[in-house]
Amino acid sequence: MSSQSAAAQQHGYITEKEQYLQRMKRIEGQARGIAKMIDEEKYCIDILTQISALTRAIQGVATGLLDDHLKHCVLDAAKLGDDAAALAKIQEATDAINRLVRS
Repeated sequence: MSSQSAAAQQHGYITEKEQYLQRMKRIEGQARGIAKMIDEEKYCIDILTQISALTRAIQGVATGLLDDHLKHCVLDAAKLGDDAAALAKIQEATDAINRLVRS
């Protein structure tokens, strides 16, 4: 399914949308805090510690979205009995996992 046709459907994360948005706002704040630490020439290990926390927070959002994709998009396609659509959704998840692992 293309991105355009997928846009017409509700995505699995829609029930968690507000939580994802709040998490992303906190992540944005963390990133600004790191930039401020650099600007203020804070100790490099302290900055790296904050970068590690930021990375974990982003990974948490990514794994949550992946979980929602599997539980909703993949499962819905499988329930419809559309093997091709289900396999396509599984491939999307596999490709996303590969991108996450490489990053």
